[in-house]
Amino acid sequence: MVALGIAFAVGASLLYNVSIAFQALEVRGVSHHLSLRVSLLGRLVQNRRWLGATVLGLAGWPLEIVALLLAPLTVVQPCLASGLVLLLILGVTRLGERPGRREYMAVGAIVLGVAGIAWAAPARTTDHAGTTAIAIALTLVAIPIVLPYALRARGRAAGTIAVVSAGFGYAWTAIASKLLTDELSVGSVLVALAWLASAAASEGLALLSEMSALQRRPATRVAPAMFAVQVTVPVILAPLIFEERWSTTPLGGGALIAFVLVALGGVVLLAGSRAVGAVLESAHAED
Repeated sequence: MVALGIAFAVGASLLYNVSIAFQALEVRGVSHHLSLRVSLLGRLVQNRRWLGATVLGLAGWPLEIVALLLAPLTVVQPCLASGLVLLLILGVTRLGERPGRREYMAVGAIVLGVAGIAWAAPARTTDHAGTTAIAIALTLVAIPIVLPYALRARGRAAGTIAVVSAGFGYAWTAIASKLLTDELSVGSVLVALAWLASAAASEGLALLSEMSALQRRPATRVAPAMFAVQVTVPVILAPLIFEERWSTTPLGGGALIAFVLVALGGVVLLAGSRAVGAVLESAHAED
């Protein structure tokens, strides 16, 4: 079941990463004055290519839901960043980029990390912490999401805060998606619908933050930090919110933590690589 869950998570990741690549191309032509405003999404929705890329990314969400029904959140979340390898392959096969030591190390780290996480994974559970604990955890996640909208910062600071906001927004989506699948597993349809609405709202806000960040920074700088946040936050909260017992895994959770860090390191290295960036730069030039 875990292996099948990983397969669905990787499939979702492929769609997510192709989506962000094409979204990045279209958002750069929109005025910075629309950053962090709903009107930015309103303008982008009129762009057929951006809309098509967004629909492609949304198509990955059902695959993520299935993955969460089959595997614990601790396993699924790192796998959601593995689709970056596809952008590397495109850079090598279509553009003739030569992968260097950085790219080989990054891919090796992702493969080793994901395989190790699958091996050391805790059992999937539908148990939750109490309502108070979940509320406190989600409040801490919500603060960075709304921060750029509260501060209305400008310049480099605005780009940085928007990246963090996007990462935490997608982290909320992952947590809400997990809660959604757990409620469906026990037949609580109304509660599941409430978490669905929550996930949809956080996804929309995260998308707005991400597009605002891409207006100010190259995708190869936005992606590493954003992926690092959206992978790390749900994994850290998984034992607290979902009672995924790391203590029962090899080395009392030590092996699991090590493999998560290895996979995360590979994601950050690959997201910022020249070969991945070349895919975006070349497509932008063709526009």
